[in-house]
Amino acid sequence: MTSEARMTPEPQKLAYLEAMGLTAWVARYQLPNARETEACDWPELEPEAMPARGADRLHALLDDGVTGQGSVDAPEQVVEPVERPENTGPSGPRGPRKARALLGDIVPESGDSPSVAEPDTDMPMAEPAEALPFACLVGCIDGRWLVLVAQTDPMSVEQQRLLANILGAAGVHSEQRPVFEVLHWPLAEGLPVRQPLEEARQGLKAFVTGRGRRGWKPERVLMFGTDATLDRVVDDNDGKSRTLELPLWQGPSLASLLAGAEAKRTLWPQLENWKALWNQTNAEPGSGAGESV
Repeated sequence: MTSEARMTPEPQKLAYLEAMGLTAWVARYQLPNARETEACDWPELEPEAMPARGADRLHALLDDGVTGQGSVDAPEQVVEPVERPENTGPSGPRGPRKARALLGDIVPESGDSPSVAEPDTDMPMAEPAEALPFACLVGCIDGRWLVLVAQTDPMSVEQQRLLANILGAAGVHSEQRPVFEVLHWPLAEGLPVRQPLEEARQGLKAFVTGRGRRGWKPERVLMFGTDATLDRVVDDNDGKSRTLELPLWQGPSLASLLAGAEAKRTLWPQLENWKALWNQTNAEPGSGAGESV
């Protein structure tokens, strides 16, 4: 620290900092064993008196330092609030022109500051809509193959046995029997809805993603049965669910398969390549999007 800085009185230091846009902090209470803070009287500004620009005061302070008026015996100066230039942060103007802007040598041009777009008050707000309700059973075979059953009632013993026989006949041998949960959408009544179909798709995707904590990493989707709303939510696009971004197979419902042998005969040829797909243990989730299941 130079001798000139040590001889600068505290009020003038505060004035320098304030003029440069730097906030100075002074302790309100005296800490134990700390040196007593110098007492200063700060007269209040008159209501009509406008504070001087920070650049003008900084020029005056610099002039005082050159002429030697900033001595120890100099009278205490009033620290006034600083009017910051536009486009400044907490510590003053930003960029290479910071010093010149502080000294008031340049005036920001109208194009320097980015214009803020005014909100368009003429745009109509989306009207509240009703949720798109759907329900289905959801399970996952060894965390790999997601199974959707288009029904809300729990599977009967006959349906569970039929599903196990279908998977066994197709060469899909799981280590554990899948546990199915009922997914009802919406999750709660009375929630605001803006885009019913999109929110329903996001709800299904969030439900499956959340089961990742249980080890679910689906590689493809098997969907038994059809439902107009559920079909829109799953969004089949040539053998791929655009909602879940996974290969999709959709077949007859378990109830119709139990009802007659014709549905079983129609299903059998579709199971031909399931074993090869299931044995791809190293397949990444979502791989084989162009393969039929």
